[in-house]
Amino acid sequence: MSRFARDHHVIIWEEPVFDAGAEPSLDLSICAKSGVTVAVPHLNPEQGDLHGKQLRRLLDELMATRSGPLVRWYYTPMMLPFSRHLQAECTVYDCMDELKNFKFAPPELLPLEEELLKAADVVFTGGYSLYEAKRERHLNVHAFPSSVDVRHFSQGRSAQADPADQAQLPHPRFGFYGVIDERVDLDLLQAAAEARPDWSFIMVGPVVKISEADLPRLPNIAYLGGKDYQELPAYLSGWDVAMMPFAINEATRFISPTKTPEYLAAGRPVVSTPIKDVIRHYGELDAVQIASNAKDFVAGCERALALKDERDWLRPVDAVLSTMSWDETAAQMKALIVEAAEERKVSTTADNQKPHYDVLVVGAGFAGSVMAERLARDAGKKVLVIDRRPHIAGNAYDLPNEDGILYHLYGPHIFHTNSEEIFSYLSRFTKWRPYEHKVLANVRDKLVPMPINRTTLNMLYGLNLQTDEEAEAYLESRAEPVDEIKTSADVVVSKVGTELYQLFFQGYTRKQWGMDPSELDKSVTSRVPTRTNTDDRYFTDSFQAMPLNGFTAMFASMLDHPNIELRLGVEWEDVAREVSYDKLVFTGPIDEYFGYRYGKLPYRSLRFQHETIDTEVFQPVAVVNYPSEDVPYTRITEYKYLTGQEAPKTSITYEYPSAEGDPYYPIPRPENQALFKRYEALALAEPNVIFVGRLATYRYYNMDQVVGQALATYRRLKAAEEAEMEVMESAALQASASERPALFGTTMSKATARNGSSETAATPAE
Repeated sequence: MSRFARDHHVIIWEEPVFDAGAEPSLDLSICAKSGVTVAVPHLNPEQGDLHGKQLRRLLDELMATRSGPLVRWYYTPMMLPFSRHLQAECTVYDCMDELKNFKFAPPELLPLEEELLKAADVVFTGGYSLYEAKRERHLNVHAFPSSVDVRHFSQGRSAQADPADQAQLPHPRFGFYGVIDERVDLDLLQAAAEARPDWSFIMVGPVVKISEADLPRLPNIAYLGGKDYQELPAYLSGWDVAMMPFAINEATRFISPTKTPEYLAAGRPVVSTPIKDVIRHYGELDAVQIASNAKDFVAGCERALALKDERDWLRPVDAVLSTMSWDETAAQMKALIVEAAEERKVSTTADNQKPHYDVLVVGAGFAGSVMAERLARDAGKKVLVIDRRPHIAGNAYDLPNEDGILYHLYGPHIFHTNSEEIFSYLSRFTKWRPYEHKVLANVRDKLVPMPINRTTLNMLYGLNLQTDEEAEAYLESRAEPVDEIKTSADVVVSKVGTELYQLFFQGYTRKQWGMDPSELDKSVTSRVPTRTNTDDRYFTDSFQAMPLNGFTAMFASMLDHPNIELRLGVEWEDVAREVSYDKLVFTGPIDEYFGYRYGKLPYRSLRFQHETIDTEVFQPVAVVNYPSEDVPYTRITEYKYLTGQEAPKTSITYEYPSAEGDPYYPIPRPENQALFKRYEALALAEPNVIFVGRLATYRYYNMDQVVGQALATYRRLKAAEEAEMEVMESAALQASASERPALFGTTMSKATARNGSSETAATPAE
């Protein structure tokens, strides 16, 4: 709210204070730190039956002094009875917890929440589990898991003056702060403390809704009471490990603890019970241990304690925290509020004027085109396919140059697969030209086969290796054992030794990725094999061929269907406002779809220099690699080898890796994968959007893998729709004739209401 108060007049309406004998009044004050106006009603407890009327009167008197547009923002439905009459441009339900599951929840909470959900224009939830509980109850729900004030809590990474009530407690210390109520697993806390009497367990926070007598009392458990927000970094600084011993019950079923990123910002590893949103957001970090019972909790504490003297685990932690700004959260919320307010104004007439499609497909590359073809041809759906580029085929787009030679605008694309299903599917849209790809590497002024094989070794070192066994023995003699293979450098050095690694991989990788192989995940160089035979084909797949008339022609055939409409050179946000649709297939960057909420996912890009050479043949094979860092480009491609064309001239492309430009290659590092997991969690909470393809799933897929992913995604989508139809048909058969129109009318009205939103959707596809 302090962020909103920078540009707007924000009033926080507190729960009433009861003063015996007092006249109803409203105490107004402005918070010096935030600029937020705090309104505290004072009521007479003896006038209980009048409280609702008194609150409404006080609220109306306050609003009479204000002017301008109003946004009603509710953290609890319990505030609705005295404020439901206010006319607002937008109503927000900011649902931070599943309050009905809390101890002593009032019985009127549930019906009031139903009313609030009907009145709300937009709903925010404090985590993804809570989102999943609300998404079927409202058409415009958005998950906003906890943000963190990194600057404030990072004070805990440096030595602070130990608070007096903590200073005498021995190390190691395992600390928790927060409300101590039915959400804390007191039995687990006691068992852990009994198992390790040499450890100090520190509980900071007020005891609420449970009895003090229920707390486990052991010499090594300290209850320090509630503390001010400003004091927390000092307490954190004195802990060795932070803990979250939450009970697994109805009260914790949907929580997304804010303290998790706060603990991490303070540089403290965390041990938690298996809270769903903790696992979802932080489970892949070494800094977060998950344990479901006391024995495992103690073991997790021991592992976390071992991290104390290491610092490598902080790098992925800081990458995650860098995307969790309160400023960014407020900006995202504000944008959604503005959109909801505008939608409120135009929704009564605009939806009836929009052209409607069963599916909007964003992206006309492999993923989008396969999905569109299956949805249109197999499922009979009306599909709109759009692309911001002015052409179909995505990065596989090819076209003739001025001399009629076909070339690939975005670098060479060579089709190969071991899947008969994928090859047969694409064969519906093209005839093939058999082609086996060969690559040479320019090393020490020689052109030698790549991947490294027996011929490579013989040419490079003047050897006469005659058999696979001789070549294998030679490579083993050069290999250097690596204790644990973690990086791309480890993969190659362990197979062929440092010299071959430096000749073929180090420089090429540095140019391609902008970093040394020792900084990259092992998957990067694991893709390139080393052979002991003389097979000089780059790929060994069962099916290797090129579309006879090119990739663009194949895509044109794929999208040639009366149920498919194409719009090229358009932005999907613009189209989404102009049409309505039931489902969205999104193949673009997943971080872009979510407005870069957590920051951009890192990619490497490419720059291409296309040339037509006045010679019939430029190089001996289609692709020559240039591993040396002295050469600025990574490879040269000559397309006539791929297309089989004959011409007096030839077309070539120089390929230059770049940090800027269109996203091509996800950078495989743990912190990047952790960032993607946060976006993937957002996607999981979007039931009507299907994320498919390289960019939408942040994976480096080959062309055939993208086709396979799209086909599998379509099959799952079709199966789910068929199952849903069976349920609806069963329900319709059970309904009376008079009930049937209402049953289907309700379903259709919900779909129609949602379709115009650009936030319609999402189930990630594997």
